[in-house]
Amino acid sequence: KAYQFVKTKKLKSNTIIVAVIDSGIDTLHEDLKSVLWTNPREIPDNGIDDDKNGYSDDVHGWNFQKNDSNVNEGSHGVNVNGMIGAVGNNGIGVTGINWNVKMMNVVYAGTEESSVIESYDYPLQSRILYNNTNGSEGAFVVSVNSSWGIDYGKPADAPIWCNFYDVMGAAGILSVAATSNSNVNVDVD
Repeated sequence: KAYQFVKTKKLKSNTIIVAVIDSGIDTLHEDLKSVLWTNPREIPDNGIDDDKNGYSDDVHGWNFQKNDSNVNEGSHGVNVNGMIGAVGNNGIGVTGINWNVKMMNVVYAGTEESSVIESYDYPLQSRILYNNTNGSEGAFVVSVNSSWGIDYGKPADAPIWCNFYDVMGAAGILSVAATSNSNVNVDVD
């Protein structure tokens, strides 16, 4: 795809959205349900792509593993969403870093380069639409979080994947990623 970006001066909405690319979320979780991003142009469960973005019923995001709108699964994604935006000061559960953020959930299908690009492209297209319509459509995705990856991966082995971080950055999206889940000094290894 060719990507075009338009710089915006005044945007209609500035609700900060973090796209969590992981295993999914519990949409009924007491500390997370109020911070879920909701696609305002999509009517839930009608089987129609109301906002014409290529995904039917993508109310809270998209599941690329099953190719459907069900993001209500996965324990790791619940933990990641909780660290980012679990509602605090309510006497229950945990507290996230930002209680005012909205979280778009994308269930990734795997670490093959094409699957990763597909997962990143969903929030990117939402942000591009937001930028190009001065905030009247799309979503103000400011960051994607990927708490997964390939240990000891080399950029030369995934050049399209690595370049996609620049593409997202040009649209205004910061990429946040995990480091190794092993006992290594990542500054050295």
